[in-house]
Amino acid sequence: MASKLVQIQSKACQASKFVAKHGTSYYKQLIEQNKQYIQEPASVEKCNELSKQLFYTRLASIPGRYESLWKELDQVKNLWKNRGDLKVEDAGIAALFGLECFAWFCAGEIVGRGFTFTGYYP
Repeated sequence: MASKLVQIQSKACQASKFVAKHGTSYYKQLIEQNKQYIQEPASVEKCNELSKQLFYTRLASIPGRYESLWKELDQVKNLWKNRGDLKVEDAGIAALFGLECFAWFCAGEIVGRGFTFTGYYP
């Protein structure tokens, strides 16, 4: 166990040295590549304005997303009406999608309980 701890400390030290050596250049490169997104001058007022723009832009997109939802639901209804013509591949994809949704639900429940499988025991 002690040898594993020494190995982990060694790897952590190597990673720290790598970040210390290359982190600044990576940061500068990242900022340079994305400078068109940087707002000058950076101020609280400008940040508040940008956050409001984002919020109301997302709010304005709701009607379009609502229409898309109903179009997709209509497609599902048509598939259900014509389920006799459904191919095995389509049914398999639908089953996998349902299984994935169920798995994400179960994972969320486990995370919500504090990563326990049977509940919380003090």
